[in-house]
Amino acid sequence: MNRRTLLLAGLAAPAIAQEAFPTRGVRIVVPFPPGGGLDVLARAIAERLQPVWRQPVVVENRPGGSTVPGTDAVAKAAPDGHTLLVTADNSITANPHLVRNLPHDPMRDLAPVSLLVEVHQMVLTHPAVGAGTMAELVAAARAAPGRLNFGSYGVASQPHLAFAALMARERIEMIHVPYRGVPPAILATLSGEVQMTLAGIASAQQHLRAGTLRALAVGRPARFEQLPAVPTLAEAGYPEMDPRTWFGAFAPAGTPAPLVARISRDIAAAMADPAVRDRHLTPNGYTVHAATPEATAAFLRDDLEYKRRLVALAGIQPE
Repeated sequence: MNRRTLLLAGLAAPAIAQEAFPTRGVRIVVPFPPGGGLDVLARAIAERLQPVWRQPVVVENRPGGSTVPGTDAVAKAAPDGHTLLVTADNSITANPHLVRNLPHDPMRDLAPVSLLVEVHQMVLTHPAVGAGTMAELVAAARAAPGRLNFGSYGVASQPHLAFAALMARERIEMIHVPYRGVPPAILATLSGEVQMTLAGIASAQQHLRAGTLRALAVGRPARFEQLPAVPTLAEAGYPEMDPRTWFGAFAPAGTPAPLVARISRDIAAAMADPAVRDRHLTPNGYTVHAATPEATAAFLRDDLEYKRRLVALAGIQPE
């Protein structure tokens, strides 16, 4: 083979590899239990990728360990696109500030495929608290130090970060009560076992309508169309309390850029499907991005620093 032939063969190799993908079933690891919003969205995307890729696309739930084991499995997988990760912000931009001796560097060992959505959560209280605004909640906590409890989804989860930041700023004392996920934290707030938590509109809307929960503020740039009377955290004077939650898709580092770009385009097409949009995105009040790998990488660099500042403000030490 002459030099020109070798050069053309080298240029064609990534394209051939991309066209051949996938050559077998694709595994999407979700490091959370089944049934949550992230898992449901991952399964909806997988269902639409399967006929496009003409191979099985299977969602594998690997919960536990602050999402570290599931994330690590993808970080150490072969960089050929057949093992992907769909996860939330804590795996990528929060854990580096919270977990000592991580077995991987999420920013180095994973290739961004797509920022899928931003997830907007509300500050929810039991009506017995009597607070109708964030200012009234702070006043109630200040009047009775340690009397109010807040439910979270575990140490350094979004409610823990948010309420710890509120306590640090306002110099108030509330008690952290961790639960194993969003539904138990909501149930605990409904029963009065704790007085507040955070949750998205899909999880809370029916309880808000029934008057069994009260929404004080929402962490998003603009108010929910469905709840126009609920101010944003920024409007309420607490922009730094928003943990900025998101879902994203990743591949192992070293996956060829053309293949990452193709997977990103295919995921974006799946999310644009009206069945996905109208069933899983719009009702949940998500801000949809379906971003390119390049735009996702830029967002992650900014969010890594944002999370560092939030963890420092909350006074949470790595464990």
